[in-house]
Amino acid sequence: MTATDSVTAAEPAQHAAPEPCVLLKLGEIVLKGRNRHQFERMLQNNIRTAVKDTGIHADQTRREGVIILRVPLQDYRDRTAADHAQAVETVLNRVADVPGIVRVCRAWRVAKTPEATVGAAVDLTKDVPGPFAVRPRRRDKRFPLTSSQIAVLVGREVQKAHGLEVNLKNPETEVFIEVDAREVFVFTSGVPGQGGLPVGMSGKAVALMSGGIDSPVAAYRMMRRGLRCNFIHFSGMPLTGPESVYKAYALTRGLDRFQGGTRLFVVPFGKTQQSLATSGADRLQIIAQRRLMLKTAEALARRMNASALITGDSLGQVSSQTLQNITAMDDAVEMPIMRPLIGWDKTEIMAEARRIDTLSISELPDEDCCTLLTPKRVETRARIDDLRKIELRLDADEVAEQLAASAQEYKPE
Repeated sequence: MTATDSVTAAEPAQHAAPEPCVLLKLGEIVLKGRNRHQFERMLQNNIRTAVKDTGIHADQTRREGVIILRVPLQDYRDRTAADHAQAVETVLNRVADVPGIVRVCRAWRVAKTPEATVGAAVDLTKDVPGPFAVRPRRRDKRFPLTSSQIAVLVGREVQKAHGLEVNLKNPETEVFIEVDAREVFVFTSGVPGQGGLPVGMSGKAVALMSGGIDSPVAAYRMMRRGLRCNFIHFSGMPLTGPESVYKAYALTRGLDRFQGGTRLFVVPFGKTQQSLATSGADRLQIIAQRRLMLKTAEALARRMNASALITGDSLGQVSSQTLQNITAMDDAVEMPIMRPLIGWDKTEIMAEARRIDTLSISELPDEDCCTLLTPKRVETRARIDDLRKIELRLDADEVAEQLAASAQEYKPE
């Protein structure tokens, strides 16, 4: 696949059939001022990587606030138009998962003439519900019709061809027409993109992946803010079976479609939990092991040149997530801990997990290491000094380094 910053394709022949393509609408990237080109370049690289996954060749062109993806017609010279349209659809579905894009549109690319524009609009609206509205945008002011004239012409011809009513305020169907430098794009709808910023623009982080509902959602929310996420999972092995590892792998594999190149590190944590229990942690067991997990994640993050940790903490959701306990966990590490779900309730988190297709995996049964050796009562107001004493007896910093060094790496395929 190739990417260019200007139109390189020849202008469509005046009487050629409309060519299906994909228009990608950018969101907050266009507000980045002098740094905008860096965000766009990162997004284009991410799109290129995502499309490569499909095995389909696509040309990428960047315009003002729009990226255009075209599957070259010559690649399908010996195949049917339906094969070409299916390839375009495959590309569209793949790039819809790339953060940094707010809307993904199926469009017809036609010759830059009023006749070709009207013809595409009439054909595109033959099976749509009414009433309708025409939304023109004339980027190239040399086009012989103004935006208002385009709207009137196309609206009149669509109405004549299909008998649809016009309603500019509350239409059921909107016909978008964008006049560009060498061609016109006509489309009626689009699908929502992921929004946010291109992954990698904000640096790298390590996300703690428990296998529950919260942690994959937290990682996804930070991907949308430009953080490239790798994952660390703490298994209860050898005290538990490998089920939680399978879940963590499946969740990581599902999230990989948003960024690509994801890495999962699995740490067998069962024996370390036993050591904490015998060190007198008692009611502090949960907080002490969470602190040790954070220390291990930080040690791993340093090895990977990552700059932050991510957890799925939600204030007050469980007894270990009180404000005082969260403060105690922050004390365990020097790196910032990102908690994008801190103000979300469980209903909101589950709705987001359902939307990104992680909920059904998270709800599968497994033996979570966090439930091992759980005391009858969990401390809700942990004192940092007490936790530091427990860690001193265990030599927690050294243990964390050893755990990070022994982590087994998986690369979701």
